[in-house]
Amino acid sequence: MKKIKLEILGLSPSQSQAGSFALVLGEEMGNRRLPIIIGVFEAQAIAVQIEKIVPNRPMTHDLFKSFAEAMNFTLKEIVISELKEGIFYAKIVCGDDLREVELDSRPSDAIAIGLRFNVPIYTYEAILSEAGIVSSALDEEDEEDEEVIRETIRSRGSFLEQLRDMPNDELQRMLDEALRKEEYEKAAKIRDELGRRN
Repeated sequence: MKKIKLEILGLSPSQSQAGSFALVLGEEMGNRRLPIIIGVFEAQAIAVQIEKIVPNRPMTHDLFKSFAEAMNFTLKEIVISELKEGIFYAKIVCGDDLREVELDSRPSDAIAIGLRFNVPIYTYEAILSEAGIVSSALDEEDEEDEEVIRETIRSRGSFLEQLRDMPNDELQRMLDEALRKEEYEKAAKIRDELGRRN
């Protein structure tokens, strides 16, 4: 599958999900944008690296970099590899002189780590076709485009809205299933909804 290179266009508080941020990625040689909802801590880790702020103590993503370098592992690229039920999945491609390894990751963590190694971010055409938003103009301040991005993020929040309408026993069944399949991001959303009710 052909990979498409992405760049970070913006990071802002999510209009649809309190306590979350919208990370907007853009197609490097095109006009499509890919908005991804991420958590506060991951947004902070990305923002710190973009702004070149050096924290007093290493953050988790900095620790990953130090560990990889100490073990002579290098990062090659980040790939936003899948989109299932509105949830993005990513791979961290790394290796040493003998082998290459793909590590499963949340996109937010993968991007925060990738920024620290200054490696490219990619996705596939199928993901951009399904979840990308076409920008009618390349002007990043175009208000219509920003509204389309906000609307897309709101519609992706529909999974959370569906959870709010489900009974507790159904949510527990879905949580068990998500954990069994190791779909931790989905499981976290279900767990948060169950926690909100208690």
